[in-house]
Amino acid sequence: MSNQNIFDNQEFFEGYKKLRDNPWAANYIVEKPALFSLAPDLNNKVVLELGCGYGENCVQFLKLGAKKVTGLDISAKMLEVAMNENYSPDIQYINKSMTDLHELTEKFDVVFSSLAVHYIEDFDKLVRDIYNLLNEGGYFIFSQEHPLTTALLTQDYWTRNSDDEIIHYNLTTYTQEGVRTGTWIVDGVIKYHRTFSSIVNSLVSAGFVIEKMLEPVPSYDVMNQCPPYKRYIHKPDFLLIRVRKSNP
Repeated sequence: MSNQNIFDNQEFFEGYKKLRDNPWAANYIVEKPALFSLAPDLNNKVVLELGCGYGENCVQFLKLGAKKVTGLDISAKMLEVAMNENYSPDIQYINKSMTDLHELTEKFDVVFSSLAVHYIEDFDKLVRDIYNLLNEGGYFIFSQEHPLTTALLTQDYWTRNSDDEIIHYNLTTYTQEGVRTGTWIVDGVIKYHRTFSSIVNSLVSAGFVIEKMLEPVPSYDVMNQCPPYKRYIHKPDFLLIRVRKSNP
């Protein structure tokens, strides 16, 4: 099972913090608004977030009416920040890998995960574990790196013209699922590529009903204010899915 804990690498942790301190980061501009747009009514709900990081989403779930939130993360460093910056008596932080969800005994109404599932090798087990943690009619809502991004075996993403403008995305090896090792802040970061059909089939096989999928892109105003976002014309960075545990 995959238990990579890159976030407790000090060099990675410091670099990641700088990324998150940037108000123009894609997490804030693109991914988070999309994730919260998929949230059901959280009033009086019990919520679990997988890969909760700093815990800022956990606080937002409380603001949206959740009565209790559990934030789970494999990184002790991330949870230390969460406890210092996003503490609440209604939030419980757990230092645990997403591969060990079967050890949890509590049931939840909604499970969220923001940009974490692509670090997990056995997606089938992950979604089965989440299904078993949910109350009937409960929701699993997650974002991940887009499969067109995870597909590449190299990081030669773009073809550009003589003016260094992006012409198109270099999609390769999409059908070859499995491990991808690359550089993101540090070398040797491991992620796992799955095709759209594999992701959907895993969710359906676990018993989930797929309700909505998003491939969000920034507005043209944002693209004009921050030209690097114009790459989204060719390829989105994120895939988000909301599924529901169907009643028997």
